[in-house]
Amino acid sequence: MGHTCNSIVINAPYDLVFDISNDIPRWTELFGGEYKKAEVVKKEGNKITFKLTDDEDKSWQSWRLLFKDRYFTYAEREEPKFPFKYMKIIWLYTPKPEGVALAIGGQTTAFWPVPLAIGGQTTAFWPVEMTWIQHFSMDDKAKFNDEQVEGFINKHSQENLKIFKEIIEKEEKK
Repeated sequence: MGHTCNSIVINAPYDLVFDISNDIPRWTELFGGEYKKAEVVKKEGNKITFKLTDDEDKSWQSWRLLFKDRYFTYAEREEPKFPFKYMKIIWLYTPKPEGVALAIGGQTTAFWPVPLAIGGQTTAFWPVEMTWIQHFSMDDKAKFNDEQVEGFINKHSQENLKIFKEIIEKEEKK
């Protein structure tokens, strides 16, 4: 069984981080070109069924449960599952009440929430640590094994999380 866990801190309010990261049609942008198409097939309550098409024209359908009030999402790949036996994904959103560390002369001196200006007034929000956890098992007929795919997923997750951070933080400043 393969397992990955990757995180990044995004300096934006929780609602914005959650909403943008779960806007399936924006995944073509958020995943840095990894997906050519990201289409919502159906929405029922907190469940979204969607279809992704990668840069090699391979498509698959997945579903995703949104638990915004509990700070996480859960998803599974449906069909076709190949090259996986299964793929389960959890995204965690953890507000970081310690805020942003200020380092002066190599010493961390204080923690502050990030300021947010709305309509000329400044309020504060806590940055959000976004964590992606993936549990999977590769099909015996797949080209790569669990360990190799862990390496691929870790590399791509770290790259993609940086893109998420950049896009969401830019959106927050609008």
